[in-house]
Amino acid sequence: MFFAPAIRTARFAPRSFDRSVERFFNEAFTGAQRSVNVEQDDKTWTLSLDVPGLSRDDLTIGIEGAVVRIESKAEAKRQIKAAYELPLEIDATTSEAKLENGVLTLKLGKRVPVSNVAQLAIN
Repeated sequence: MFFAPAIRTARFAPRSFDRSVERFFNEAFTGAQRSVNVEQDDKTWTLSLDVPGLSRDDLTIGIEGAVVRIESKAEAKRQIKAAYELPLEIDATTSEAKLENGVLTLKLGKRVPVSNVAQLAIN
């Protein structure tokens, strides 16, 4: 039997945000045969994924909104295909990927949502 821990991010985070994080971690752990380690701080998420036998030329990483996709190319020795949805959009300009000793480490920047609330003066 596989046990996936319930994870809460912040004490005062909205419930929908908590559920998004839980869904992300549950899908990451139960849907993958690879070892995935996820950490976060105020500005980034760090995902570490085991991809033994693959080189940086064998992998493609795509970011679209809040989803990061990792795929091996058709000619790679091993085939891997994974997608992870994060609770906030990913800032591709501040994100980076590193492959070292069979471990792919993604440092994904969090894009802080901009509020479009306008203040209305009271007459």
